[in-house]
Amino acid sequence: MAVAITRDDLPASDLRRAAARYVDSALSRRALALALVLEGKSRSEAACSAGMDRQTLRDWVHRYNELGLDGLKNRPNRGAPPRKLAPVQEQQVATWMRQGPDPERHKVVRWRLVDLRDEIAHKFGVQLHERSVGKLLARLNFSHVSARPRHPGQDAAAQETHTKTSPRWSPPPFPTTPARIPVGPWGRWYYIFGAVCPARGVGAALILPHVNIYAMNLHLKEISTQVTPGAHAVVTLDGAGWHQQGDKLKVPDNISLLPLPPYSPELNPQENIWQFLRQNYLANRVYDTYTELVDACCDAWNALIATPQQIISIASREWAKAVTA
Repeated sequence: MAVAITRDDLPASDLRRAAARYVDSALSRRALALALVLEGKSRSEAACSAGMDRQTLRDWVHRYNELGLDGLKNRPNRGAPPRKLAPVQEQQVATWMRQGPDPERHKVVRWRLVDLRDEIAHKFGVQLHERSVGKLLARLNFSHVSARPRHPGQDAAAQETHTKTSPRWSPPPFPTTPARIPVGPWGRWYYIFGAVCPARGVGAALILPHVNIYAMNLHLKEISTQVTPGAHAVVTLDGAGWHQQGDKLKVPDNISLLPLPPYSPELNPQENIWQFLRQNYLANRVYDTYTELVDACCDAWNALIATPQQIISIASREWAKAVTA
């Protein structure tokens, strides 16, 4: 179908003069293409001479027929929708990030996207999605840094073998390793012995003043109480001395131990659980008494256990899935 220019207020010569006056080369090419059409050129020839395709020329003809030369101009680009937070509000969010949350009021020791989303809604009355909060932080030059160093002595082949040949009983592995927390200037340590089940979103933990094989026995006994009746749990653990099987380590009948390859903490999902607890509940805190420390550890673990989906999300691994015999 031929291009039909229905406006007759400007002849081809005027369109050529308009094309010569335009500073914008795109406008010049559009006006020149229309002049060529009025001079009898085919749509293909006019489009090729003006550096566009036939469909584009057809669109500009329609615009010209409707609006004249003004129709050859680009329409205003409305761009992205306006930001919901004013610049001063965004700077306030940046201040919150630098200061950190109030542990007593916000119940966390570092900001998460969900916490900032709720704080923005509370302070400014603006509803944002968590992804929008993340984009805002990136625009404010904040980034999440959580690196795990790799030990130079780790064996990649042994890690690969572990993930492919680990026995799969039901429920899947209860990863375990103690997290240690100092209290007071005298340098004493207290330990959370914890394990989680990624399939069921449950866990078992003890807070003990010592880490040794006797404490590990207590922990294994506590884990055994959380295993589904009639099931068998596999507990993944590293090569710490109190994890070594022998006469002193008492392993309940419904538990088997699965040692990890040397220097491979990244294979233990419980390490990610400790990271989550430190970042959200236990880091950057000072406790004056033993009771305060124990209470904080209990509160942190209970908060984790109260969110089974969080446990499943953090600790699930493809190579550790529940199977039935």
